[in-house]
Amino acid sequence: MAKNKLGRPEIELTQEQIDQIEHLSATLTTEDIADYFGIGRTTFYRLMERNSDILERYKKGRTKVKNLIAGSLIQKATEGDTASQIFYLKTQCGWKETQSLEHFSPDGSMTPTKIERVIIDKSTDSNS
Repeated sequence: MAKNKLGRPEIELTQEQIDQIEHLSATLTTEDIADYFGIGRTTFYRLMERNSDILERYKKGRTKVKNLIAGSLIQKATEGDTASQIFYLKTQCGWKETQSLEHFSPDGSMTPTKIERVIIDKSTDSNS
């Protein structure tokens, strides 16, 4: 059994635990996964560095769920869900909402100053 720098045995995951990582990583953070296995987060990171299978399963699980959620978002957007369309355009196409305001001094002598504020719309589509 390999030892770490402090002379303690290296922690290893069983094949059964490694097989669980892909499923766990779809919904849990690295810290949650480490807690699930009863190890520290840094230990889990070291395990991923030492064992490419652990890292690949972790990444594959994360990618699968991202694909699932993104596909659902795209489907809702193409079916006419306005909130999904706006969210997609803002996050993937660089769209933003701005409001312009020109300010003059009371006597009108000051050169107009254009102020732009980004408006964050946290409302959702009322049809959902």
